[in-house]
Amino acid sequence: MNMIRTIIHAWTIPDIRKKMVFTLLMLLVFRLGSNIPVPGINRTVLNQLFDSSQAGVFGLMNMFSGGAFGNFTIFALSITPYITASIIFQLLAIAIPSIEALSKEGTEGKKKIAQYTRYLTVVLAFVQAIGLSVGLFRGALISTDFFSITVIVLTLSAGTAFLMWLGEQINENGIGNGISLIIFGGIISRLPSGIAQTWVKFQAGEVSVISILLFMVFALIVVVGIVMVQQGSRKIPVQYAKRVVGRKMYGGQSTHIPMKVNQAGVIPVIFAISLLQFPVTITYFFPNSGVSDFISKYFAPYGDPGFWIYGFFNIILVMFFTYFYTAVTFNPMEVANNMKSNGGFIPGIRPGRPTIDYLTKVMTRITFVGAVFLAFISTLPHLLQQFTSLQIGFGGTSLLIAVGVALDTMKQLEAQMMMRNYQGFLK
Repeated sequence: MNMIRTIIHAWTIPDIRKKMVFTLLMLLVFRLGSNIPVPGINRTVLNQLFDSSQAGVFGLMNMFSGGAFGNFTIFALSITPYITASIIFQLLAIAIPSIEALSKEGTEGKKKIAQYTRYLTVVLAFVQAIGLSVGLFRGALISTDFFSITVIVLTLSAGTAFLMWLGEQINENGIGNGISLIIFGGIISRLPSGIAQTWVKFQAGEVSVISILLFMVFALIVVVGIVMVQQGSRKIPVQYAKRVVGRKMYGGQSTHIPMKVNQAGVIPVIFAISLLQFPVTITYFFPNSGVSDFISKYFAPYGDPGFWIYGFFNIILVMFFTYFYTAVTFNPMEVANNMKSNGGFIPGIRPGRPTIDYLTKVMTRITFVGAVFLAFISTLPHLLQQFTSLQIGFGGTSLLIAVGVALDTMKQLEAQMMMRNYQGFLK
C-alpha cells in the first residue's frame, strides 16, 4: 500500500508525472514494435519451429524480448547485444589498462565507454542477425537470396539499435534505467498470456488446484526473498582521521561501506543458463542424431538423469559466477587504497594489507549467502516443473529481474521526491 501511495503522490507532481508518462509511452512503443513481424518470413513454418516448448539459449532470449524472438519481429534480438557489449567492456576494464584508466576519468570517461559500447552493440547485433537469418530461421524464410537476407539482417540490427536509443531516452527524460525497464516490460508482458494458458489448462483438467497454489507459494517466497536479499547489505564502519589544512579542520566524520548481499545481481544466473543450455540449443540444428540423443538424455533440464545433472551443474555454475562477478565489481584492494589515501580506516583494523584481508573475508562470507539464494531461485522452478504438472514460464530468473528493476525504479522515483521531504515505502 505504501508503494501505491508513493506512486499516487508522485503523479500529483507535474514534472515527475511528465517523466512517468514519457516512460510509459516509450514502453508502449517497445511493445508495439514487438508485434511488427520481420518481412519475408513464413509464419506457418515459424510456428512449427517454435511449436515445441523450446529451451536452450532461445528460451532465455525469448524471455528478454517478451516473446518477440519466438515471433521473429523487428525486436527479436531485444537488448541482449547491448547487455553483452556492456559485460565485455566491464571485463576489458580489468584486463586492459587503457580502458581501466578511461573508466576512472569520471563523466567524460564514462561517455567514451558508452560510445564504444554502442558501436560494439551494433556489431554484435549484426553478427547475431546474420546467424539467425542463415541459421535457425533459414527454414522459415520465404526467399533465401542475398537481398532478402540483407533486408532481414538490417531490420533486426536496426531494431536493436532503436531499442538502445529508446533506453537512453528513458534515462534522460523518464524514470528508471531504460535498458532494465525494456527487459522488465518484456518479462511482464508475458504474464497475462501465462495466466490465460494456466486457466485453460485448469479447465481442461491438465493442471490441479494444488499445482496452482504451489506456484503461488513459490512466487510469494521468491518475491519476498528477492526483496530481502536485494535490499540486504553489510555496512562496514569507516572512520576518517581529523587533519588540519591551513586554518580549517577536515575529516573526523564516520561513515560506512555498504556491501550488498547480492552484489552480482542476475548476471550469474544468465551466464549459467547460457552455458548450460548451449548444448540443448545445438540439438535444434542436428535433430535425430546420436549427439542430439546423448545431449537430450544427459544435459537437458528434464528426464532422468538429465534433470539431476542439469540441476547439479546449474547450482555449481551460479555460485561460481556469483563469486566471479562480485570480484569483478568489488575490488577490496582499490577500496582499501582509497580509504588510506583519504585518511580513512576501519575501527580495529590497521590500514593496508589487514584492511584488504578483512574486506575480502567479509565479501566472501556475504557473497556465499547471495550465491546460495541465486542458486535456489534458479533451481526451484525446475523442481516444480519436474514434480508437478504446472509448466512455469515465469520462473525465478524472471521474478528476480522484474522485482529488482521495480525496486530500483521506486528508489529513483523517491530520490526525485526527496526535495519535498516525502517519506516513501522503502525504509
